[in-house]
Amino acid sequence: MNNMHDFDHAEQDGYIKIDQYNGKQVERIAAHYTDILDAIGEDPNREGLIKTPERVAKALQFLTHGYDIDAAAVLRSAMFEEEYSQMVVVKDIEVYSMCEHHMLPFFGKAHIAYIPNGHIVGLSKIPRVVDIFARRLQVQERLTNEIRDCIQETLKPAGVAVVIECKHMCMAMRGVQKQNSVTTTSAFTGAFQNDVTRSEFLRLITASLD
Repeated sequence: MNNMHDFDHAEQDGYIKIDQYNGKQVERIAAHYTDILDAIGEDPNREGLIKTPERVAKALQFLTHGYDIDAAAVLRSAMFEEEYSQMVVVKDIEVYSMCEHHMLPFFGKAHIAYIPNGHIVGLSKIPRVVDIFARRLQVQERLTNEIRDCIQETLKPAGVAVVIECKHMCMAMRGVQKQNSVTTTSAFTGAFQNDVTRSEFLRLITASLD
């Protein structure tokens, strides 16, 4: 979708940040946001807004770059044969996504477990899979299922468990305006459909190591 190839360079305190963007798409999206600013009664030419359409266009490209990445390929790149067959849990994975209904953010944490069945995967790849699916226009329910299905279909483990807890700005900033509400979704396969295994997973993600 994005095929980002233009570069922005920014250097501060010895740190070099390089962002890649599709220049044609930046121009196309930015033109629409210039019209949007005018439509809501703003002056797109005032100092504080002159570069806003371009900034928004680049932000949108970053926030939706997950469309360009094959999550299954990311998992396959770090799969290893291993006879470990106990639960592997990665919890408190940060989630940042955009609601497809209002294009407002929702954010929170994901907790993921799988039970290997001949293969394990590099632990960093699980948060990476979360990020790939989150960096698309989403609903939390579909995001939960997509993460579950990708891990199940790629690793073919004995079971997968996914729980996501998020706050939605479409609820906090508009509509019912319930600032403290949290939405929890879950999805399970295989061994995690067993009450005992699922209960162990839920205990582990709520337990403190202190």
